[in-house]
This record gives sequence, structure tokens and C-alpha cells, in this order.
Amino acid sequence: MDHPVIDHRGPEFAKLGKEVLEGMRAIFRTSGPVIIYPSSGTGACEAALVNTLSPSDRVLIFETGQFSAIWRQAAERVGLIVEYVPNNWRRGASPADMEVRLGSDPQHTFKAVVVVHNETSNGATSRVAELRRIMNRLHHPALLIVDAISSLACIDYRHDEWEVDVTVCGSQKGLMVPPGLGFNAISEKALAASKSAKLPRSYWDWQEMLKSNELGFFPYTPATNLLYGLREALRMLHEEGLPNVFRRHDRHGEATRAAVRAWGLEIVCEEPREYSSSMTGVFTPEGHSADRLREIILENFDMALGAGLGKLAGKAFRIGHLGSFNDLMLAGTLSGVEMGLRLAGVPHRDGGVMAALEHLAQACMKSEPAPVAR
Repeated sequence: MDHPVIDHRGPEFAKLGKEVLEGMRAIFRTSGPVIIYPSSGTGACEAALVNTLSPSDRVLIFETGQFSAIWRQAAERVGLIVEYVPNNWRRGASPADMEVRLGSDPQHTFKAVVVVHNETSNGATSRVAELRRIMNRLHHPALLIVDAISSLACIDYRHDEWEVDVTVCGSQKGLMVPPGLGFNAISEKALAASKSAKLPRSYWDWQEMLKSNELGFFPYTPATNLLYGLREALRMLHEEGLPNVFRRHDRHGEATRAAVRAWGLEIVCEEPREYSSSMTGVFTPEGHSADRLREIILENFDMALGAGLGKLAGKAFRIGHLGSFNDLMLAGTLSGVEMGLRLAGVPHRDGGVMAALEHLAQACMKSEPAPVAR
């Protein structure tokens, strides 16, 4: 990203703009448009709502953790009526609940369904393809809006195949770029909905963006140096190949869970089919502060673990294993956790790191050597 800032109205920028816009379509696995905002992921969430919906529209949002709560807040603040499906913060969106809620809506009053694909606060991954199949079986016309902020380029995701209408992402997770870029991948159905949507929008307006994007430009000042970083990230992902990227993340998730089980600690996600390959949430035993554990690890080993958020504050910590990450980095991370557990006096069994190394070694023996993330 350390290049001079070029004229964002000149031909050199147009080439950059076209390259990253086209490259992101391959990552979302869509033939439709992808819009890039100078924003956080939360900004891209608001863009998804205001471009497709009208005041007082009913929206079904599945409670999966802290970030589904952010969606609820954003929807209510822009004037939507939210039905929030309760959850214990240890699972993804429930297909059974989807069937009940949409099956009880013969008048099709729900205009959109919002699902967080990978809940960053706890490590539960919703089964989006299964949720879409239920919507199709019920012939419910609601838009499907999916938050893929901590899953895109980490966990298998298929915007077109799963018939997602708007996928939201941010730059700071699997895309390996610093915070500051927000993304909307958009279906034809969502584009059609945007033409009749009545929620006010200016900065977030898709139509203004799409007109400028045709030539590789943006209707306002873009985050040029972040786009340099995105271009390089796209090249890295292409070099490794998305199937290899997904296998690497799966391997690291499985190895991390092997370590957690060997320590005798409890994984936050309670449904094995929904284990995240991006990060793993871990409970500390009753009476032991996860935040104090994190402080000790940071002070002694200069390693930051994710905090428990919302209902999980102080009760759980999060181990990230996503993005530009390899087996040795994971081994170091888990070593820091194991040493921290000992220093903090958290009851646990030894051997978590060895369990993870055994899993990684077996994975290497079963397959071709995986490309190294750089």
C-alpha cells in the first residue's frame, strides 16, 4: 500500500478500479456487481438495507451473537420493523426457526431475511445454503441479506449458487487488508428492489456507484491506498487458489479445536456442523476471567486474543486463525494460549499444543503440501 496516491480521476486509477472490482466478483463467486465503499463493514450493512427496503418494512433477523445485534440496531435506526429470532449465542441461524417464521407469513410481510454467516463474536457459522433452500421451498420472496464479514475468503461462500441477494463484507478479515473498505455483492433481484426502495440514501446509493464503476471510477474520493492493498490480496488469493484457502482455514480450525479439547476447555459453538474455520470461541471455567487471561497473555507474550463480546464478555476469549496465517503461526498462537492458561492459574490439562501439532502433521501426511500463505 506504500505507493504515491494517484489521481483518482485518471487512467491509471481506472485500471486499478476495474481490476479490484472484477477480482472481488471471483471472491464472492458472483457474476453480478460488487460495490466497494470507503467504510467499515457496518457501513456496508447500512448500504444493504437502505438500498433495498422502505420505511416500516418487516425484516427477520436471526440472533447469532453480537454482530446480529448490530444488524438489528442498524435496521431499527433506519425505520425498519425487526422481528429478532432469539438464540443462545452458541449456534448459527436455525433452519427450523426459518421454516416456522416464514411458513407463518403467507402474506409475505417479511421483505428481507438477515443472516450473519460467520458470527465473529463466538465462532458459529450459519448454514446459508440450507436457509435458502427453505425460503425456496416456501416460495417466500423476501430478500436474503448475508453478513460474510468474517467468512469471505476464509470459509466456502457462494453468492450466486446460494441465491443470496446482498452479501456484505469488510476488508479487515479474510481479505487481509486494514479496516476501511466495505463491500456489497448484489443480485439482480436486489438491484430491482433498489429501484422501488424508499429509505433515504445518498452516500450509500448503489446507482451512483454503479454508474461510476462502469469505467473503473467512484463517485467520490476512494480509499486509493487500501485499493492497492486489496489488489495485492486478490493476487495472493488467486495464487493460492480459493479451494486451498478454504482447506487451510478448515485445517487450522480443526487443529485449534483439538487443542481446546485437550486443555479440557469448552468451545463456545455447541453445534459441530457450525464450527467456524475463521476463529474459535473458548469459555474459561466458572470463576476465572477470560479478560484477565487475555491481559496476562498480552503482557507476557505480546499476543492479543479476541475479547468476549456482549453476553460473552469476561466469560470467553477468541482465537483467530484467518487471513494470512500458516501452520507455524497457529502453533505459536496456541503455545501462547497454553502458557497463558498456566500463568493465569486457569484450570486446564496440558497437551493442547501437542494435540494441535498432531492434527496438523496428520493433515500434511494425507495431502499434497499446501501452498504457504505469505
